[in-house]
Amino acid sequence: MQFTRRDVLKLTALGALSSVAGMRPAMAASPMRSADAGMDRVFICNEDSNTLTVINPYSNTVDSTVNLTSFDEDPRPPFRFVTGGVVPTHVAMIHKPLYHGAISIHGAAPSPDSGLIATTGRGSSNVYLIDTRTRSVLGNTANPQASAETNAQRVSSGILIGREPHEPTFTRNGKELWVTLRGEDRIVILDVARALKQVGGKDAGAVRQYIDTLNGPAQVWFSTDGKLAFVISQKLSKVDVFHVNPDRQGYSRPQRKTTLDLKAQDPFGFTPFQKTTPDGKEVWFSHKLADSVSAWETSGDHRLLSHVKLGDKARPNHVEFVENAKGRAVYTSLARVDDGGPGGVASSQIAIIDRGAAAGSRQVVGNFFTHGRESHGLWTNPEGTRLYVAHEQDELPGTPAEGQTVCSVFDVTDPLKPGFIAQIPLGNLDLPSGKLRNKKSINLVYVRPGARSQAG
Repeated sequence: MQFTRRDVLKLTALGALSSVAGMRPAMAASPMRSADAGMDRVFICNEDSNTLTVINPYSNTVDSTVNLTSFDEDPRPPFRFVTGGVVPTHVAMIHKPLYHGAISIHGAAPSPDSGLIATTGRGSSNVYLIDTRTRSVLGNTANPQASAETNAQRVSSGILIGREPHEPTFTRNGKELWVTLRGEDRIVILDVARALKQVGGKDAGAVRQYIDTLNGPAQVWFSTDGKLAFVISQKLSKVDVFHVNPDRQGYSRPQRKTTLDLKAQDPFGFTPFQKTTPDGKEVWFSHKLADSVSAWETSGDHRLLSHVKLGDKARPNHVEFVENAKGRAVYTSLARVDDGGPGGVASSQIAIIDRGAAAGSRQVVGNFFTHGRESHGLWTNPEGTRLYVAHEQDELPGTPAEGQTVCSVFDVTDPLKPGFIAQIPLGNLDLPSGKLRNKKSINLVYVRPGARSQAG
């Protein structure tokens, strides 16, 4: 099923009129404000289409789509998105002979100043940098075969870094990008300044070093002061903690501090995501196969503070935090899809944990439906008044956004009582030879160019 931009806007409007039973209606949402009005954007990684959807959070509509494919760079039939009037499957497209674009776009992170987004291609073993103001892929070159039937640019091959790159993370000073390589049991550290100079396939010497770490490293996250790096794993029940140990220029000289044992919290050894709290005192891990999350001190001996169980087959993906005068909440996206969602439509849920409770006594105090299937990425705006949710699965036939991957947005001005605002179908990337549907969203990042990001 193909959707025009008019269809997308129509469906978005329909989604905005819906509300979750027991929640405040959408019209009760407080207006969003921005010191840099009009510049905020939400970037969503679409793994199956190898695109990034860009959402305007002021209108909650799709603003544009970043193309990381190499379809339609060559006008000849074998290298076109459509050949002989037949639209090939996704698998067939990325295995075309001269395809050199991204494969399985997955992870994403903002630079500390929110000027860049780093995103990884799991299948193409690379990382791309994207300018958040222009939404341009850095390193692209002009396409010498450009015409009305072809794309104006050739997509960069990015920076080749190693097998199965999962999540990228900028250091707090923005000088480096650390990327976990799940297939190589190590982390690659890139010099951001050099990476910005890489054009096309030319090597600018961006790779500074590799450091050995746990088997199956999934993500790095840095302490608020930038002195420690926490490394989680999807193969072992452990967390590596490194001293970043920067030199006078701010470049790291990593030294392992300790390795934490998570066997009691994650006996399956599958911890895919982590993030520190706004005050920087705690780091929270999601234990997907153990259906739980845990919180640890970021300082001292890194004591366990909380271990919260989420229910049978909850399958937590990401965590996010909102704190204000009305409460302190931890949100956890659940991959499980439940029947009986809003309007009788199957939907995933998000668990609400009250972080205002004392460590050791924290628990789930509520859940709310996401208006999408298999929720994954979570991110809030800088004020902590809006929560955006990415989803992996398409909506079912007979539903308002059938056949579409969707993003949903909530008013979280009261952290413990989120209010549904809109369901946003992600639509298509319009290519010269046809429409490529934005599909299977994984990570999601809210950026305000020029402002400090959550990684800052």
